[in-house]
Amino acid sequence: MSAPQQNKGRITVLMGGASAEREVSLSSGKGVVAALKEAGYDAQGLDVTRDLAAVVAGLTEQKPVAVFNALHGRFGEDGAIQGVLEWLGLPYTHSGLRASANAMDKEASRQIFMTAGLPVAEGRVVAISELAEKDPLPLPYVVKPLDEGSSVGVSIVRNTNQRAQVVEEWRYGPVALVEQYIPGREITVGVLDDGPDGPRALTVTDITPNAGSGHDFYDYAAKYGAGGSRHTLPAEIHPDDFARACELAVAAHKALGCSGASRSDFRYDDTSADGHGKIVLLEVNTQPGMTPTSLLPEQAAYCGTSYSELCDLLVQDALRRADATRR
Repeated sequence: MSAPQQNKGRITVLMGGASAEREVSLSSGKGVVAALKEAGYDAQGLDVTRDLAAVVAGLTEQKPVAVFNALHGRFGEDGAIQGVLEWLGLPYTHSGLRASANAMDKEASRQIFMTAGLPVAEGRVVAISELAEKDPLPLPYVVKPLDEGSSVGVSIVRNTNQRAQVVEEWRYGPVALVEQYIPGREITVGVLDDGPDGPRALTVTDITPNAGSGHDFYDYAAKYGAGGSRHTLPAEIHPDDFARACELAVAAHKALGCSGASRSDFRYDDTSADGHGKIVLLEVNTQPGMTPTSLLPEQAAYCGTSYSELCDLLVQDALRRADATRR
C-alpha cells in the first residue's frame, strides 16, 4: 500500500459563474477538484455567483495558497475575477487581467493579432440595426458576440432568411463582430507555459462535427454534447501546416501576454490542389475547458501529461508567477 502524498496546500477551485457557460464551468471545476486532490492538494470548490461579497467571503474563509480559475465566459475569463484576485493578493492560474480582457474582447484581440502579423479573417464590428438592413460582407459570413466564449451566439449566415433569424434571436448587445466565412476544417492547438523555456505548443487537433449531429460547425452543442464532434490528434494535415499552426498558437499566446495555458482555434482551408492549406486564427481561449470532452486535457494526455499532472502544472505556474512578482 503506497504512502499518502504530502499535502501541498489548499487550493480553491472557482467554478460556475454567471455566464452562459456556467454548466460547462461546473463540469470543469468538479474535474479539477478531483484531479488536484489526486495530485496531493487540499482542493475545495467554490461556486461563483453574481454575489461578489459571497465570493470574497468564501475565499477569505478557505484561505487558499492559490486559486485555480475554472470559470468560463463573462466575469470568469474577461479580467473581472482576475481583478478581484489581484486585489486580494491571491495567486491564480491562467492569464492575468490584461491578457484575459483582451482575449475575451474579439475586436481587441483581432487588433492585437493583426499588429503581430498573425492571419485573421476579414471582418468588422457592425451594429445589429445595420445587420437587420443588409449583409455587411459577401455571403457567407459569420456573426459573433464580442465577448462570449464556447461559440455561444455564433452563427453562419448563408442567405437573407438566416440573417433575419440571427437578428431576431440576437441577445448579446447592440453590436456584433462579422467575419468572412473560411471554408475547410477547424483545428486547435493547446499551449502550455510551464517551464523556463517559455510557452510550448502541444499538438494540433482536427475537429469535425459528427455526421447526423445537426451541427455544421464546432458550435456549443458540438463542443460539449455527447457525440457532437470527433477529435483527431494529431491532425492529419500537411506537416508544414502542422508546424505553422503550432507556431501561430505560440505567437498568439505571446502577443496577448497569456500565462499558464491557452488554446488557439483556427480555420484550415485545405481546398488547394497542392496539399497545403490556409490557416486563419479565430481566437485564443485563455480558460480552455477542463471537462471530460475538452481539448486541452486531451492534447496534454497525448503528449504524456495526465489530467492531474496538468492541473498541478497550472497551480505550480501560478505560484511561480506570484513568487516572481513578490521579488
